[in-house]
Amino acid sequence: MSETKKIDLNSLYSSLIREIENDNVQEMEPLFYRNLSEYLGKLKSESYDGTENKIKTRLIEMITQTVTLILKTRISKVSHGGLDITNLLEEEKYIIEALQDQAERKDTILSATLNGRTKLLESLSKKHKTKPITVRFLKDFDQFVGADLSKYGPYKTEEIATIPNENALSLISKNIVIKISVD
Repeated sequence: MSETKKIDLNSLYSSLIREIENDNVQEMEPLFYRNLSEYLGKLKSESYDGTENKIKTRLIEMITQTVTLILKTRISKVSHGGLDITNLLEEEKYIIEALQDQAERKDTILSATLNGRTKLLESLSKKHKTKPITVRFLKDFDQFVGADLSKYGPYKTEEIATIPNENALSLISKNIVIKISVD
């Protein structure tokens, strides 16, 4: 593991307290999440019996809760008006980027609505309904006509396909498919 600091519950707790006690996002080890992921992966793969296994399980739970609070605290500071992202880690910037996209979309809809730009709203709606979503089929499914008026299928269980968003959401709600990420 390429960690520069030993990962332990005490150091994580100290990081959490430091983050909570300060208004600005605090500086952290650049590979914090990756090192932690590697550590937890190794810890989870280790096999113990009895009391040792209970201790390992509880340690994993406590680390998970602490890291969750650290992440939520750091993101909350920036997403609630704190524009200084200097000390954010790359993984956190990934989250903030999505929040900024969401704010821009909200502003676009509000502006188009308030300024009578009906065609823009129609275009956005159609684009959203037909944007391609990659899914994995959990059950066999017959051919269908998608929101974009193209034919899709038939599909077998475990088959992966890219279908329009409106259709994907409908099939997800019926537990026929699950969305998969191809980032």
